[in-house]
Amino acid sequence: LNMKLSWLMICAEIMFLNPVTADCNVTSQTVTCDESGKKLHTIPISLCLNVTRLSLKNNNIALNDNDKKVLQRLTNLTELYLNENVISVLYNNSFCNLPKLKILDISNNNITTVHQAAFAGLNHLSKLNLLHNYITQLDSDVFTSLKSLIVLNLQDNLLKSFHIKSSFKLTTIVLAGNPWNCSCDLLDLQKWLTTFNGTMENENNTVCAFPNAQKMISIRTAMIQTTDCGFKKKSLETTVTSTSTNKLQSFASLTFLSPSKNDTENNGTRAELPLLGKSWTFLGGVLGFVLSTTLLIFTAIKCPTWYRYLISYSHRRLEENDSEMFEQEFSADMNSFPTVPDINDEHSIVIFEKTHAFVPEEDGFIEDKYIDTHGISEES
Repeated sequence: LNMKLSWLMICAEIMFLNPVTADCNVTSQTVTCDESGKKLHTIPISLCLNVTRLSLKNNNIALNDNDKKVLQRLTNLTELYLNENVISVLYNNSFCNLPKLKILDISNNNITTVHQAAFAGLNHLSKLNLLHNYITQLDSDVFTSLKSLIVLNLQDNLLKSFHIKSSFKLTTIVLAGNPWNCSCDLLDLQKWLTTFNGTMENENNTVCAFPNAQKMISIRTAMIQTTDCGFKKKSLETTVTSTSTNKLQSFASLTFLSPSKNDTENNGTRAELPLLGKSWTFLGGVLGFVLSTTLLIFTAIKCPTWYRYLISYSHRRLEENDSEMFEQEFSADMNSFPTVPDINDEHSIVIFEKTHAFVPEEDGFIEDKYIDTHGISEES
């Protein structure tokens, strides 16, 4: 009791010294700033660290970085009410250091986006109220970390579909007031609702808005053609594959036809390249294309040099039948000459012998043009 009184006195002194929080009602471990007349634009930094219930309803709090730092100090919070403020985005780890929090009310704000890890760390949260916001899409893993969640209120938002996890242990869910599209995208939610043993509040108002044939029919009982869903899924996969191929071709053409980086920067413009995905196949294809092209260019440049190198060392030892082949070739060439009647056979034999006189006798050695003959002559 003495401990509580001391904490109460400390909190009272802080409120008295702080004109912003002076409008808040402080009782024991509860701080209520509902009647502050929308004077608060941030969460007061002077709040007692042992507060368990904090109500900041009807203010202009946007839940910025400074607000999150203040909340991280209030590790004993079990109830937090931020309804009727001006919060527009729930970023990752917005409530990461509130392990004891059980009730979170952020209804009647301007929330349009909820990041995947917005509720990370709220392991004991049992009730989450997102009523009357402007949420258009929720990732299926947004509520994965909420192991103790039993009440979820998503009423009066702009949700058309919701891929819910089967691991949810909810006892109450509110989905009314959303423009649900009763097509293939809602099939997962409908299957989950058929096995849901809890309460779906305002089920009569939880109806389809699209298509017109299913309008005003409960999303739990709406007829969704599963055969069409399979066909659309295959079409989507084909579209994604063709799109990836087109991106690969565009990237290759831009890589080899676009101007250099320096030229582009000097001109004050920069070519926009398509965003690379996370596919290792795409990256491997691009690298393989670049390497193969580089190898072909290198081979084309070096081939003439290698050819000349091989030709310069193409000497070989004369074979024994080379002289016979030479005689046959010579005879064939002589036969191709026109015949002259004044030249007799003896003259032909003389010509043949003179021709053979130019063929050096085979001595078993090969002349090498790289041997310095002048140096040998001087030594001899």
